[in-house]
Amino acid sequence: MATQSKQSVYDFTVKDAKGQDVDLSNYRGKVLLIVNVASQCGFTNSNYPELTTLYQRYKDQGLEILGFPSNQFNGQEPGSNEEIQEFVCTRFKAEYPVFAKVDVNGKNAEPLYNFLKSSKGGLLGDSIKWNFTKFLVDKEGKVVDRYAPTTTPLSIEKDIKKLLGVA
Repeated sequence: MATQSKQSVYDFTVKDAKGQDVDLSNYRGKVLLIVNVASQCGFTNSNYPELTTLYQRYKDQGLEILGFPSNQFNGQEPGSNEEIQEFVCTRFKAEYPVFAKVDVNGKNAEPLYNFLKSSKGGLLGDSIKWNFTKFLVDKEGKVVDRYAPTTTPLSIEKDIKKLLGVA
């Protein structure tokens, strides 16, 4: 079977924390904030609470946050999928989905991340520089922006509101 060109994030299937397939077309019509997360990063204690705040503010207007743990940056996400779930749900009250741990760079990179990176390159070209790189995706599944790990989730609230059509 010939591989068809992926045109939006809805063309991808990823694994949830239990290893089950999740078709991203389930999120069609929503604004997505896709973030590579880590439990032991210097940005963890600022990013997770702000992601939770954004989610609580805008989930009813159509925002979905998708977290993808990655252990590619100084081993800052060493836990199992189960440990990661417990950490984000207990410590940070995350109600948004956090998927199975993935590689975001290299030959084994999650195909979704290859798509995200090719849609919006960063300062280091296509590679992800560090934990908490954020991709903002519109309701049609197109990547509209990429934010550095140092960009706080709340600082992009205006961009999210614009895509949601919220005044």
